Amino acid sequence: MRFITRKPRNPPSVIIVSLIDVLIVVLIFMMVATTFRQHPALRLALPESRQSAKPGDTGDTLIVTIAKEEPHLHLERRPVTLEKLLSELKAGTARNPHVSLSIRADAGAPWGEVVKVMDAAKEAGITMVNAFTKNPAQK
Repeated sequence: MRFITRKPRNPPSVIIVSLIDVLIVVLIFMMVATTFRQHPALRLALPESRQSAKPGDTGDTLIVTIAKEEPHLHLERRPVTLEKLLSELKAGTARNPHVSLSIRADAGAPWGEVVKVMDAAKEAGITMVNAFTKNPAQK
């Protein structure tokens, strides 16, 4: 019998540098292909109104959001207490005496919180108060 002696094989080597290059290309592709959306801080179900208008320029407008769950009050996108809201509204009227207030309240928000915000606006000297609503025909 004749036995063939095989040459010892070298174990296969993995070239890690090319694998890293491929992973970086895939990562860059995923970052470019992904869309980034701004999600609102709160999801609100605005009350319906047939007279609702599209929101205009909010340059000199303070926006207070009233949510259904705690914390109820938000000024712009940050949660505030009623006392902090009052001081912010007073600071806003000190900067601009013609500042207006827009209330964006959830349909299920406590009515008492809306009244408290309106009282704080009156105490701060804000004369123009608006409310965000949605038009039932534009669903």
